[in-house]
Amino acid sequence: MGFSTQGLARASARRPWVTVGLWLLVIAMAGWLSSAFLSDALTTDANFTNDPEAKRAAELIDDRFGEEGLSEVLILSSEDATVEDPAFEEAVRGLQAAAVQEGAEGAITFYDTQDPAMVSDDRRTTLMPVQFEDVRDTTEHTPALDALIARADETGVVTAQSFGQISLNDDFSTIAEEDLLRGESIGVGVALIVLVLVFGAVVAGVVPIAMAIGSIAVSMGLVALVGRSVDFSFFVTNMITMMGLAVGIDYSLFIVSRYREERAKGHEKLDAIAAAGSTASRAVFFSGMTVVLALIGMLIIPSTIFRSLGAGAIFVVVVSVMASLTLLPAMLSLLGDRVNSLRVFRRKADLGSEQSHRFWNAITRRVMGRPVVSLVIGAGLLIAASLSYFNINTGFAGVSTLPEDTRSRQGFEVLSEEFSGGLNSPVEIVVDGDVTAPEFQSAFESLQASLASDGLFGPSRVQMTESGDTAIVSAPVNADPSSEIAVASIDRVRDDYVPQAFRGIDAEVLVGGDTAFNKDFFDLTDQYTPIIFAFVLGLSFILLTLVFRSIVVPLKAIIMNLLSVGAAYGLIVLVFQEGFGAGVLGFQQVEAIEAWLPLFLFSVLFGLSMDYHVFLLSRIRERFDQTGINTESVAYGLRTTGGLITGAAAIMVAVFGGFAAGELAALQQMGFGLGAAVLIDATLVRSVLVPASMKLLGDRNWYLPKWLQWLPNVSVDGAHTPPAEAPVVRPEVVTENA
Repeated sequence: MGFSTQGLARASARRPWVTVGLWLLVIAMAGWLSSAFLSDALTTDANFTNDPEAKRAAELIDDRFGEEGLSEVLILSSEDATVEDPAFEEAVRGLQAAAVQEGAEGAITFYDTQDPAMVSDDRRTTLMPVQFEDVRDTTEHTPALDALIARADETGVVTAQSFGQISLNDDFSTIAEEDLLRGESIGVGVALIVLVLVFGAVVAGVVPIAMAIGSIAVSMGLVALVGRSVDFSFFVTNMITMMGLAVGIDYSLFIVSRYREERAKGHEKLDAIAAAGSTASRAVFFSGMTVVLALIGMLIIPSTIFRSLGAGAIFVVVVSVMASLTLLPAMLSLLGDRVNSLRVFRRKADLGSEQSHRFWNAITRRVMGRPVVSLVIGAGLLIAASLSYFNINTGFAGVSTLPEDTRSRQGFEVLSEEFSGGLNSPVEIVVDGDVTAPEFQSAFESLQASLASDGLFGPSRVQMTESGDTAIVSAPVNADPSSEIAVASIDRVRDDYVPQAFRGIDAEVLVGGDTAFNKDFFDLTDQYTPIIFAFVLGLSFILLTLVFRSIVVPLKAIIMNLLSVGAAYGLIVLVFQEGFGAGVLGFQQVEAIEAWLPLFLFSVLFGLSMDYHVFLLSRIRERFDQTGINTESVAYGLRTTGGLITGAAAIMVAVFGGFAAGELAALQQMGFGLGAAVLIDATLVRSVLVPASMKLLGDRNWYLPKWLQWLPNVSVDGAHTPPAEAPVVRPEVVTENA
């Protein structure tokens, strides 16, 4: 093929200053783009890119009633006064006027409506819904909300709490930023320690971290640039940082290690860089492409959340691969043997020798000595770990999962105790037809009676347009809109209450509102799960067949990755939903696992798991092509990559664990699931299942049917040929790299 990672590495190494200069220019441009446009590219809004019922209902309401904007409920309380006291009314009226001064479109008080539902039973608390302009980033209104709460305290009569999309998104985004900083600090710190231990030198350990940080910076700039025309969820920054640290460090780790190994064998600097480019860099390229193929699956799902996370992850993986293939060889060319500077200990044996890998060599020999037993025990453990997945409940981490000291949770708890928790996110049933006709009035009464008898809904009300062509029946949901019980109520409304009330009436009836949006999202993930699985598995099989020229290796890799992903699913349910060990680990026990998590984890984990398979199998295939002996090739591949893959896995687990240490339940589940799967894959799968299965199958591992022999040869091990005559190397240089 025309593309050659070896040629790219050699070209970059021959012109190192030009290569590094170009990358520094790209990083500087990305930094400018991020500072200028990144905040505008991010949104707290989440939406569908297709047309489920809840979205059609919202669009019909906006079209017939006009856009309502954002409604934030201020909860105004007094220790002594009641709503009948003049001082209480004066304070509330003053805040109503102040809301407009702070940029709100308006505010409604009990004194305007005389609605008893706006006052608590003890008459000491009242609600004041405040309308704000609907914007991409709701946190733009946070300063105005803060000012209103401060003004309430200044009255000396009432104190204010709030609940709504503004405070909720502000709390989520603030905690997400804090979790991001925590994850970065933990991940980078542990990664540096692991890298120094693996390489035995500080400089060699710093290089992969610098590569990862540069890749993250460029990817943020890409989001800022693409975000000029496409909205990205604010969670994309967490995704880029997490994936950038994980793959950026790992890819550099494998290439730097192979370069040092080639230097230790006596090859000149440029030849060692070219050798690493022909082997490790080539493995990085195909590994990265496998990750990208898996992540593309998320772009198929018609949801802005999935597409934002998928696009961000793809950006940083592609940039990390490009940096590893070009910038890293240039840096190695400039550093030369100084990459081994600031050593912390000296290796006692040459890299790649039997003596330097005794631990992994012993494990490999034992496993391949009893392949059937090893395979049964290893697969049995993974299957057992996955069994809890069949008890999974999916949902969203709602306000009830936020820390107790957050504004939105405190406000929601007051609403739940003294009013209706769903007051600010009611179910909205929009009716399109001649709603002034007598049969519609009977239908509305029937629907309201059904809602009242349900027990989960508060008092409902009917609102009509002046033209009489549309009506909304709204009722607060007396539960967290993201909770399982609230979402289940949408099925009753859609399947029972609406058909019963509007039987025989010519009208379009759509059920919307926040809870209905959640329900439609859950249905969406269920619908697309088999599609994404088939897409990712199919493309991965094709790519791995081309890379290894075998149909057995891809099939085994897919099966093993599914086992590790399934085990991760089961452990997530066991810890977070069933609470096993959650308290010890510092995690929240929740009633439901994030609905987006299984599909997200499958796409990400399948790609990341393939990383280790590609690196390991490429070394095995490289040896097999040289010797033609399967058992010895497997042992060689395991013992020469054992320490590296373990170090790489430790880095990934640290990065993901750093994000799992945050306060958001969603990030805890995501970080734990990713870390658990990587740990399983790098230990049990890599050390037991791979050698046992390859021993049992023997040469059949590399079987490619005759009718597929026409496939192009893009083998991952490349075509590196060492110099015909190894150069003479000074003894101290050999010792330095030994």
